[in-house]
Amino acid sequence: MSSQKGSYIFFLIFCFVFLISCSKQPPIDNNTMLDGDKVFDPSIAHPEKYLISAADTNPTEQQKETPVVIAVHGYSATTFEWDEFRHWADSVGKFYVSQVLLGGHGHDYEIFKKATWEDWQKPIINEYRKLDSLGFKKISLIGSSTGCPLILEMVYSGKIKTNNYPKHIMMVDPIIIPSAKTLSLVDYVGPVVGYVKTPLDYGEQGHWYQYRPEESLNQLLEFIDMVRKKLENGIVLPVNTTLKVYKSLKDPSADPVSAVLLYKGTKCHNGNHIDMEMADSKLHVFTRLQGRNSYTAKDKELQLKTFEDIASIIDE
Repeated sequence: MSSQKGSYIFFLIFCFVFLISCSKQPPIDNNTMLDGDKVFDPSIAHPEKYLISAADTNPTEQQKETPVVIAVHGYSATTFEWDEFRHWADSVGKFYVSQVLLGGHGHDYEIFKKATWEDWQKPIINEYRKLDSLGFKKISLIGSSTGCPLILEMVYSGKIKTNNYPKHIMMVDPIIIPSAKTLSLVDYVGPVVGYVKTPLDYGEQGHWYQYRPEESLNQLLEFIDMVRKKLENGIVLPVNTTLKVYKSLKDPSADPVSAVLLYKGTKCHNGNHIDMEMADSKLHVFTRLQGRNSYTAKDKELQLKTFEDIASIIDE
């Protein structure tokens, strides 16, 4: 055996031993990480500050006529992802924003680890039904990243048992095909390591999970694959429901092909194509700038332009 070949085999053995020696419990800092047991999404303690159904339990007729949009964040994120949009909407004063926390999110690593994609989706369904039962007549939905297919599946599967279908659906950087192709290796790497560490910017600490469990990643892959297959067969939106997709051209998380699949696979009830707008951005969920280490004046301009466009749709 040559020394080069022997060194290569030794390297492989070393890597294998290193991997199996890794603890499946990540090194969590409870004081700073969402993964720990001390940092929680603020909507858990104060739902009335985030959910319109909790803030307005006895709405007036004027409130019932005011448009409300349910904002749904992405996988491993929190309500923080839509804070800027809600603050901007409050300053405009033409519609309400109800920020939903996905099930299994915003608590700790163990709860996140055990949650299924159906668990993630339940709070969206619950908030929609509550708003409908309270008499809100103009309900729309907006999602980012994984929040988008969660909304789409909820609608096409008929999980909203009401005649008051969403007026509008808007999607920002929906993920159907991930940009990170290594995500598909979770079936092989996951059982050995147990989790994947995700780098966060300083301002994102406490608002995203830094460690993504193997079980949770498998749920994500299973879910987006299911929605992709449904898109290949074709999805027809409910009567009078519109859909617009905003997609970053150089998204590091959600492949731009995701937008193409949505455009080809989803039709309005009257047979028309959905609306699509490609954004000149390198950011994933380009509508969220807060918490990032840096962003440009162009990013801020794009964010505001998109907010204004979303508002014009909701106000229709």
